[in-house]
Amino acid sequence: MTELRTDRLLLRPWRDHDLGPWAAMNSDPEVREHLGEPLTRKQSDDEVARMRAEFDARGFGWWALESRATGEFLGRAGLDAVDGGMPFAGVDVGWRLVRSAWGHGYATEAGLACLAFGFESLGLPEILASTTVGNLRSQAVMRRIGMTRNPADDFEDPSVPEGPLRRCVLYRTRAGSRR
Repeated sequence: MTELRTDRLLLRPWRDHDLGPWAAMNSDPEVREHLGEPLTRKQSDDEVARMRAEFDARGFGWWALESRATGEFLGRAGLDAVDGGMPFAGVDVGWRLVRSAWGHGYATEAGLACLAFGFESLGLPEILASTTVGNLRSQAVMRRIGMTRNPADDFEDPSVPEGPLRRCVLYRTRAGSRR
């Protein structure tokens, strides 16, 4: 499995010792604010198993995110095929970080590494990103990594029940358009 390295980060395959920190992160209501209810340990473990299998099958997916300086687990970042049933198709870039890693530029750094991998190694013509209307922090990262939003592309996520998490924004960037 491919690993990506940046100045401060290692995007690497999932290891069994990531399961505890991943579950702790997914049980944090602040981390889950724009994602839905906190996850149980079993739900978190099942998500890692799914991410591992999808990465093995496709050659891309969600990497575990680690600090190169300390080896600390920081979350995940990667590329994922857009789920069927969404009002758009393609590959999207994303990140989810432990709260202690917020505000340090890690999501931007990891996002840029994922975009480079998607365009240069996978030859993708376009990469998408979506989040809830209220997730202003992630939207700021999307803009920092050179993505743009057309409000006409905003959508209601059909997999989410009615409520504040259903209305979403969509950002895009095309190969060759990055800074």
